[in-house]
Amino acid sequence: MTVEVTVKTVEPTPTAVVAAATTWAQFPKMWGPMLDEVWGFLRGGAPEGLYTQGHNIMLYQDDVPHVEVGVQVNGPFDPVGRVVASALPGGLVATATHTGPIAALGDTHQAVCAWSTANGYRLAGARWEVYGDPDPSTGHFDVDVFWSLAAPARV
Repeated sequence: MTVEVTVKTVEPTPTAVVAAATTWAQFPKMWGPMLDEVWGFLRGGAPEGLYTQGHNIMLYQDDVPHVEVGVQVNGPFDPVGRVVASALPGGLVATATHTGPIAALGDTHQAVCAWSTANGYRLAGARWEVYGDPDPSTGHFDVDVFWSLAAPARV
């Protein structure tokens, strides 16, 4: 698998999320209901204009993992139940687009990490995924993978 990794600076992106501390073993069972909770809020009680377009996201703040599962929105809002306002981090990132089977998404994460280290960058902890729109004819969707970076190491 060849992954094209780029480095860029991104702005913080507002999100509506459900947050949790979990384990990597439990997370696959949790993310669906967490995302459903956010979409329930956006479709049935969110302030007008909060969601006009945006993609599903998963933010991994650390290796515990502390996770946030939700949707990109247009700005802050008051919490409703477990759905809270948050944001994807801004700053320097390494990023790549995953175009293969979703089961191989971890390979893209590993490729971004390996590329970053090989090119003198230090991973800064937070990483996230932004899920693209599905192709109506195939159901396929791309996933943009981001890893926060510290400034490159001086050689």
